[in-house]
Amino acid sequence: MNFQTMNYFLLLAQKRSFSRAAEELHITQQTLSGHIAALEKEIGCQLFVRHVPLELTYGGEVFLRYATNFQRDYHSLIHEFGDIAHQQSGRLRLGISHTRGRVILPGLLAEFQQTFPKIIVQVQENINDALGENLINDNIDLAIGNFPKKILGLEVQDFYKEEIVLLVAKKLLQQLYGKDTKTITSKLHKEEQINYLKGCPFLLNNPRDIAGRIGRNIMDKTGFHPLVKIQSENMVTLMEMCLEGQGACFCPQNFIQPMFSAQELATLECFALPSFDTQYMIRFAWNKEPYTWSIIHKFMETAYKAITVKSLHQKV
Repeated sequence: MNFQTMNYFLLLAQKRSFSRAAEELHITQQTLSGHIAALEKEIGCQLFVRHVPLELTYGGEVFLRYATNFQRDYHSLIHEFGDIAHQQSGRLRLGISHTRGRVILPGLLAEFQQTFPKIIVQVQENINDALGENLINDNIDLAIGNFPKKILGLEVQDFYKEEIVLLVAKKLLQQLYGKDTKTITSKLHKEEQINYLKGCPFLLNNPRDIAGRIGRNIMDKTGFHPLVKIQSENMVTLMEMCLEGQGACFCPQNFIQPMFSAQELATLECFALPSFDTQYMIRFAWNKEPYTWSIIHKFMETAYKAITVKSLHQKV
């Protein structure tokens, strides 16, 4: 048994498919199957029920627990001795949502890699709720997302605040409400009653992500049940469709300006809804270990310097 075989097992347990795991490992299915068969022979226990999808046996579940712990200890060993030797090199696996990464990562990564050129940052994009799972499963080293202040097994640290707003194309409002558009827009800005948008189609984010969850909460509190035209996990897609006038969209306020040109921004109406608890904290999260790799802290230090309050909270 060696670390390579253990890593093969862990990826197979995650993918539940020999073909998908082999493709990601850049080896043949036959090679992967041979490693797993040899591992099962060595420990005297079948690890997988070989149907589609693959299923872990009881022995496989037990081995998964040990293999996960061994892998974490191995990563900690490599990182700690790298720090002892002042070798600031390696791979930092960073988890973040697609759109948030698009907004904050380009400048942040450029500054980080100027200081730490030997660190390879591997960005893994996923919806917010999946990021914590990826950390716990040791698929990433550091995550940026909306996490609770305390999570069992994880360290959590505040980064910055975001706010969900309601975005609508002015041409859609004019098309729906005609001469009443100005009155409805003014009332919505003052009273925050989305019921004024009766008849307006909506574009909703996945309920497992922040904008989708908060948007649905606002609708539940107001008893407003609009026509939901599109649902998507991709906030960029929803915002672009909103720009085209296909519907109203709940989205983070700080996502808007980086996505659209000045001319496009002028065609949008942005409604703040602070009475509905639309603000939330974006936090860093990483596994609680006996030793934390110094690069995790260095990345966070760089992020605090690179992501200023001004750049994150520009108003539309």
